[in-house]
Amino acid sequence: MTPTRRIRFRRALNEALREELERDPSVFLMGEDLREPWGGTYKVTQGLSDEFGPERILNTPISEGAIVGAALGAAVTGLRPVVELMYLDFALLASDQIVNQAAKIRYMTGGQCTVPLTIRTQGGGYKSSAAQHGQSLEAWFAHVPGLLVALPSNPADAKGLLKTAIRLDDPVLFIEHKDMYLDPGEVPDVADHLVPFGKAAIKREGTDVTVVAWSKMVGFALEAAEALAEEGVSVEVVDLRTLVPLDEETVLTSVAKTGRLVVVHEAHRRAGFGGEIAAIVAERAFDVLKAPILRVASRDVPIPMAPNLERFVLPSVADISLAVRQIVGTAARTSEEIV
Repeated sequence: MTPTRRIRFRRALNEALREELERDPSVFLMGEDLREPWGGTYKVTQGLSDEFGPERILNTPISEGAIVGAALGAAVTGLRPVVELMYLDFALLASDQIVNQAAKIRYMTGGQCTVPLTIRTQGGGYKSSAAQHGQSLEAWFAHVPGLLVALPSNPADAKGLLKTAIRLDDPVLFIEHKDMYLDPGEVPDVADHLVPFGKAAIKREGTDVTVVAWSKMVGFALEAAEALAEEGVSVEVVDLRTLVPLDEETVLTSVAKTGRLVVVHEAHRRAGFGGEIAAIVAERAFDVLKAPILRVASRDVPIPMAPNLERFVLPSVADISLAVRQIVGTAARTSEEIV
């Protein structure tokens, strides 16, 4: 058994950054208020400026376009910048640099130029951050060829995926959920903990329903699965970990076993990445489905600030449980009707 330590999500990210800064002198950080006394928007970079100094932990002006643009220039000339953008919503202010430049340069140069750029940012709700600071926009960026997208759901994956992201030669949008920074979890106590991109994880095995999720929704799905087990429903929970690259085979293998699929994401339902998962399963595994695919997602309205309204709009454990009950109930009725 690999030894583990129980640390918070935020600490796991901080350790990943420290280890990569120590390992590779070409790695540096840049963003707003990364240095002390602030240590980044959610204290992820706390203490790093004292250890590595202002030449490797750079504070920037409040201009997302300038931050990503400068980091992109550094990346294509041989450095490995790690950018922090305060909120995923603000990545839209750097959309040209991310979508039209970083994601395309390797292709447009025929592979002669790589872009080892990691963009850390914070997404999601449940913090009363409101309409301009609480969105889940991962599907927007997953749509862009050349851009990798990662969304860890626990401290171990946060550390392992971030270390992997920094070492890759392609741009990565690394989305951390703002309501998970204080979440504790077991992290392997090894010298170099890495988690590969494009490899989903089975967080709970089951036989009746597959629930596919990522980021904070994985925890919700596991909580729902635990409660449903008491009702005699066996739920398999698949954590995608990265949307690009996407581990289609793990999803398809799970659905082949259970015959039912519920996709859960915090982003709005319309044009959310859950639709992509549903389409892949419908195209490649339609013959094994025992019931229609269901999606659990946010309502298609701007994210409210008022906590009660936010809870109404965003997905809940109860929403996931209801969807699982519906899909199992639908399958049962259909079988009875066929008999």
